[in-house]
Amino acid sequence: MATQEPATRPANPRFSSGPCAKPPTFDTTQLSDAPLGRSHRAAVGKERLKAAIEGTREVLGIPADYRIGIVPASDTGAVEMAMWNLLGARKVEMLAWESFGAGWVTDVVKQLKLDAEVKTADYGEIVDLAGVDTDNDVVFTWNGTTSGVRVPNGDWIKADREGLTICDATSAAFAQDLPWDKLDVTTFSWQKVLGGEAAHGMLILSPRAVERLESYAPAWPLPKIFRLTKGGKLIEGIFEGATINTPSMLAVEDYLLALDWARSVGGLQGLMARAYANTKAVADFVELHDWVDFLAHDPATMSNTSVCLKFTDTRIADGAVFAKSVAKRLDAEGIAYDIGAYRDAPPGLRIWCGGTVETSDIEALMPWIEWAFQSEIEALSETA
Repeated sequence: MATQEPATRPANPRFSSGPCAKPPTFDTTQLSDAPLGRSHRAAVGKERLKAAIEGTREVLGIPADYRIGIVPASDTGAVEMAMWNLLGARKVEMLAWESFGAGWVTDVVKQLKLDAEVKTADYGEIVDLAGVDTDNDVVFTWNGTTSGVRVPNGDWIKADREGLTICDATSAAFAQDLPWDKLDVTTFSWQKVLGGEAAHGMLILSPRAVERLESYAPAWPLPKIFRLTKGGKLIEGIFEGATINTPSMLAVEDYLLALDWARSVGGLQGLMARAYANTKAVADFVELHDWVDFLAHDPATMSNTSVCLKFTDTRIADGAVFAKSVAKRLDAEGIAYDIGAYRDAPPGLRIWCGGTVETSDIEALMPWIEWAFQSEIEALSETA
């Protein structure tokens, strides 16, 4: 007997972990004032880019003496710029507990060829932060987008540290409370938590990071697209809206709209509350069903944005095939798009719970996951 479909469908089936869902009020007509066909160096372009920088500072509560720059190549570009400019001055520790953190390890060890101390943890876990020495430079992700595990707080980072902390915060910014006094370099991309469009990254530097840039020159050559200094001084224009390469003014306008929406729901605190409400809707479902669980082992380190689930039913012989079939079934029904686990992660589902997703859609999704699960279990029994 076929499992009965739930009566309610999510109004928006977009639960991708990047690019993420647009703000609920988004409409393409809202972009009609974008200065298309105009130079980003013109007054109107500079004004929009500066507004994006200062709007980021306002919503995230970034200190006034921190620089904020719009850089090419999304979060990846921002992280690479930081590592290639800043590392090599002192010992570095690389922390990785999912695929993106592992990617930064590869770049530092194999491309920059630094003798880094690498600390790793399996998916669903996090490294022992108490064992990290922040008198060294430290590179880490705040929120593991592909593992559903995040840093719980910044208590492990010394206030009087000698090293720099370089934090990839792309799926944490605008959803989690980042301790700016503990972060020297912070990066994120527009297409994550606020659902902006792709290709633009944000690079946030503390005064300590700027001091390193102006006092240290790496041994390797830097391509033009990575250069943050000239003549031993910070290129201030990058942090005032004079971008290294040509930005999309349409994407800039979209980001400004997202910031306006963020203000309308209460700023950072409102965005965090929405994300936690979404995660609770998933947690309430998991608590009532013994065939599914969180990939994250410790509730204290569980993400409130990229929420990863695993199937625990012993009847499932091939977890990867089963999880892909569940995700495919939900996609075909128009219930949930792009919620399969990341390709390098353990088999399962990954549900974006950031603030641009409505809690009512998460609540409507969960019975459909049960429907898809039961339907796949029935299919297994029929072929047994």
